[in-house]
Amino acid sequence: MGEQAPGEVPAKAPPAPAGKASAKKTPKVPKPESRVAMVRRARRINRELAEVYPYAHPELDFRNPFELLVATVLSAQTTDLRVNQTTPALFAAYPTPEDMAAAEPEALEELIRPTGFFRAKSRSLLGLSRALRDDFGGEVPGRIEDLVSLPGVGRKTANVVLGNAFGVPGITVDTHFGRLVRRWKWTGQEDPEKVEAEICAIFPKSEWTMLSHRVVFHGRRICHARKPACGACPIAPLCPAYGEGETDPEKARKLLKYEKGGQPGQRLSPPPDYPGRPAPPLGATAAP
Repeated sequence: MGEQAPGEVPAKAPPAPAGKASAKKTPKVPKPESRVAMVRRARRINRELAEVYPYAHPELDFRNPFELLVATVLSAQTTDLRVNQTTPALFAAYPTPEDMAAAEPEALEELIRPTGFFRAKSRSLLGLSRALRDDFGGEVPGRIEDLVSLPGVGRKTANVVLGNAFGVPGITVDTHFGRLVRRWKWTGQEDPEKVEAEICAIFPKSEWTMLSHRVVFHGRRICHARKPACGACPIAPLCPAYGEGETDPEKARKLLKYEKGGQPGQRLSPPPDYPGRPAPPLGATAAP
């Protein structure tokens, strides 16, 4: 080729053909998870949690359906630990529905004061005890339709009682359960009854009660609301929300609670296979 003449503007290079390496690549958008894939992942999480928490159980101390019903009503807006520390004196004073139905409101309020909202809870306990005495022969009924007719008893409480005192499968949607199933993308629902319906559709009925315990155990011990211990989570590879919390393994281990963190559990009388320590009674200090 000849030399460029003085003052001549150089010709522009022709544009690169489409498809060359210089062209910008459009990032791939991950495909939405299919319903089938989500169900498979959910069931695998349940199996993994069953291995992590083979000892999962209701964390309220009780010896019969009435005690479980009362303890569950008291557990609203407080911890199971505080309920467990309060109920020994309560059940010593009022061991049956007939006894509690005849209680003086002020005396009952004083016994349950540590659980908070004691006036409203006292009205519920007096109402449900009188209904058990007058309408159910002093026995806690084993049907959800009857349980939710009792004062202060909703579906969550009814499912706790049915699943753990009567062996009737049920999903218990408390704050921990709802938070985790939304984090895991099992549901996008907020309403507890809608959450219950959608989760029931994912799992066999035989799994409902134990699934509830496993999810709640995981929420209380590892997958916390404000700072999940992602770096110490055994199901991290299956979790679409991994990274919302602490991912460093050493720092994450310091966030673990109850038996996972080497601390006492919530029950004063835990089941024999519980690997942690019992909780201390009201007013006592836990051993280091």
